[in-house]
Amino acid sequence: MSRINCNDCDLTFDSQSKYYTHYLSTHKCASTSVKKILILGGGFGGVTTLQNIEKQFKNEQVEITIISDTNYYLFTPMLPQVASGLLHPSNITIPVRCFCKKAKFLQASIESIDLEQQFVTIQRSFDNKDHTLEYDYLIIALGGQTNYFGNENIKKHSFTMMSISDAIAIKNHLIVMLEHAAQTGNHELQRTLLTFVVVGAGFAGVETVSEINQFLKSSISKSYPSINPKNINVILISSKDRILPEINEKLAEKASKVLERDGVTIMKNTRAEDAGEEHVLLSNGGKLSCATLIWTGGTKMTKVISDLKCEHGINQRLVVDESLMMRNKENVFVLGDCALIKDQTTNNFYPSTAQHAIREGKVVAKNLSLLFNGNKKLTKFSFHSLGIMALIGEREGIATIAGRNISGLSAWIIWRIYYVSKIPTFGKKLNVAVDWFTDMILARDVTHVGVIKKKEIHAIHINENVPSIKDQLLSNL
Repeated sequence: MSRINCNDCDLTFDSQSKYYTHYLSTHKCASTSVKKILILGGGFGGVTTLQNIEKQFKNEQVEITIISDTNYYLFTPMLPQVASGLLHPSNITIPVRCFCKKAKFLQASIESIDLEQQFVTIQRSFDNKDHTLEYDYLIIALGGQTNYFGNENIKKHSFTMMSISDAIAIKNHLIVMLEHAAQTGNHELQRTLLTFVVVGAGFAGVETVSEINQFLKSSISKSYPSINPKNINVILISSKDRILPEINEKLAEKASKVLERDGVTIMKNTRAEDAGEEHVLLSNGGKLSCATLIWTGGTKMTKVISDLKCEHGINQRLVVDESLMMRNKENVFVLGDCALIKDQTTNNFYPSTAQHAIREGKVVAKNLSLLFNGNKKLTKFSFHSLGIMALIGEREGIATIAGRNISGLSAWIIWRIYYVSKIPTFGKKLNVAVDWFTDMILARDVTHVGVIKKKEIHAIHINENVPSIKDQLLSNL
């Protein structure tokens, strides 16, 4: 049974209700002078909100805390390029602490949100103890998680493309498959080792399959002379009759032709229904022999969001009003992947994209400032996409900008210029640009990092009789 520690004293409680009673009677009345702003999530929405809140509340007496289960902000549009070895992982990750000018950062998992008592319970990873944080204003900017639709076999035997560790794992696995294939003369075994299946033909799936295809072909031609290139099979599975449903059909068809020209097999109107260690079972009755399955087939809300006692909408996302405020909660804002925001001009819902989350973060910060100063007339969120882009091959891209379709080299250049400009720090922009330039003149690195040992720390026992480090140092003088 998890125990809850009071952050203000040394007492520990075996239930939330006991902790709440203690906190309300002992601490809350003494801490109302400084308002507490709590931000959940360190992605595009959470970090943008944090940056703007710190500007808005620069001279205000507030306590700002941001919580994330990772200590970095991930620039997700470039994640497939890490999986293909084009970019170094550290070049698209920025420590959240770099954005904390006034705020406090906590790396912890979020266990529950109590909207009535205004508490958020978090769990520290090193001792698995629960801590409860009080808030006056809450910003929920939590992302989703991979949706396997209840299939445990697919979950067990597939890779995903959600985090930096996912991308690193895929790159390592690709290299292992190449090394195995280079050491066998068995045609069927080599073909199975070199069959790579990506499920999901949205932007994540298409860009992932494109990057993997480029990496495999480049690596084999330069580093693996014993591998027959004809044994490479890169397959993209789409449950619909087309790929890239987010863009218009004409541009999607263009992307299909480029991928197929580069050797990618596209299977439309097909679903992956089950998987094993060496195969994928398809909805059309087919069976693909493969050693690599990458799943980009959808996302769902985390249990923290789905269990929240409030109004939910499509895919358990949280329903908010035009000011991005939760229904019937005037001190709770929601944005990003977990928010269901209606576009009043089209009567549809805004998509969960990075450019939307960034604009939502700015509106939340502005509205929070208005509320803080007693202004009930809040800004309404309204934003129409600047465009949508994807990379589909070597120096090949597609884009829709201001209603105009662009493809080929020009779209590829626009994609690179736009996204490198959006990376938060100059140092990271420079690192990415150097990686891109290096790739034009040098072969991709095929070093296999191998297993990385991780030491788990679940409990640290402290002897209170031991002198502090300061006392020990002074005693030696």
